[in-house]
Amino acid sequence: MFIIGMLKEELENSVRARDAFIRAMEKLPRGSLVRKVIGGHQYYYLAQREGRKVRFNYVGKLNEPELKRYIDAKEYRVRYRRQISEIDKQIKFINKVISGQKSA
Repeated sequence: MFIIGMLKEELENSVRARDAFIRAMEKLPRGSLVRKVIGGHQYYYLAQREGRKVRFNYVGKLNEPELKRYIDAKEYRVRYRRQISEIDKQIKFINKVISGQKSA
């Protein structure tokens, strides 16, 4: 059937797109940037979860371009997670259609 072939192709495209978003997310710095003011100076730490604990790793004093890099990374991470979620829903739907199940 022609439609099933198209759906399989779309499934492959969706899986490739999902993998690309995951690879792009892995390149971004992990964690959230936290600013602390100590002695009137601003210092930045990267908060990362390790199991049940949150670790603060010292990043240092950041200039404007470095700070923007971390802020942009946070925004990209949110976008990528949203895209991955949508693609996962699409993959699930296509798999149901291909296998002949009714979708809810």
